[in-house]
Amino acid sequence: MAIEPDELDRSGRELAAVLQRLRKQAGLSGARLAARCNMSQSKISRIEGNKGRPSLLDVEQLLRGLGASPAVSAEVMAIARIAQTEWQDGRTLRRKGIDKKQLQLSGLEASTTTFRYFLLSMITGLLATPEYVRASLAQAPPEQQAKAVAMKLDRQRVLFDRSKQFTFILTEQAVRYPLVPPTELAMQIDRLVSIAHQPNIRLGVIPMGVHFASGALNTFTIYDESLATAELDLGAIVFRDSRDVQDLVRRFTVYAEHALFGERAREHLAEWADHCRR
Repeated sequence: MAIEPDELDRSGRELAAVLQRLRKQAGLSGARLAARCNMSQSKISRIEGNKGRPSLLDVEQLLRGLGASPAVSAEVMAIARIAQTEWQDGRTLRRKGIDKKQLQLSGLEASTTTFRYFLLSMITGLLATPEYVRASLAQAPPEQQAKAVAMKLDRQRVLFDRSKQFTFILTEQAVRYPLVPPTELAMQIDRLVSIAHQPNIRLGVIPMGVHFASGALNTFTIYDESLATAELDLGAIVFRDSRDVQDLVRRFTVYAEHALFGERAREHLAEWADHCRR
């Protein structure tokens, strides 16, 4: 099902209003419903006020407590699933300040143990050299660039936390994308080779010519198995529904089966870096 960005914005408000209306139609106070669902009254209030994002399990509990019919439950659950998806458009992020996005990512990285990155077209900031980071932010407002570069580079410290496990899968297109001049790109690829030696990091590449059946590809990141983001040119989609996250986990597993890791990956990276130097 295609979900439009404005639909994502409306769905949270719509879900809150529908749940509040169903409670009033059932003649239940917030306290009564909370007792039926083994929830706190304050949580009910936050959900109905669209100040807290309910999980799908929360919504299922509320619908049981309300005695909703199967037809009504199916309709509300469809809204709830869309509400678990968040659209972050690039224009809004730039207007609020790139530093806000960097703080958000830093917090997410601090609370995550297992990371999976599928990189289709570019190298992610965690793996980037300072030159590559600066080039990736060239379109940002000039007054935000220096701070954003510093924050992106500072976030790279998370890679050295041995309690965290990272798997990066990069297509050859992502590795060789000419965002910077050839000599700087060679240094960027050298950094990938170096990072691939770290014991808590698996770095794989999918060379051109590797064939595997798949639909359209896009860059995405999975944080543990509780949240995932898909990067688009105009913004990012955040998935919290476990079914969406698990679908991306399965896709990532397929891509990993076609990727080269270890010495074979480093050999390809070294060859691509040498090509840049020539």
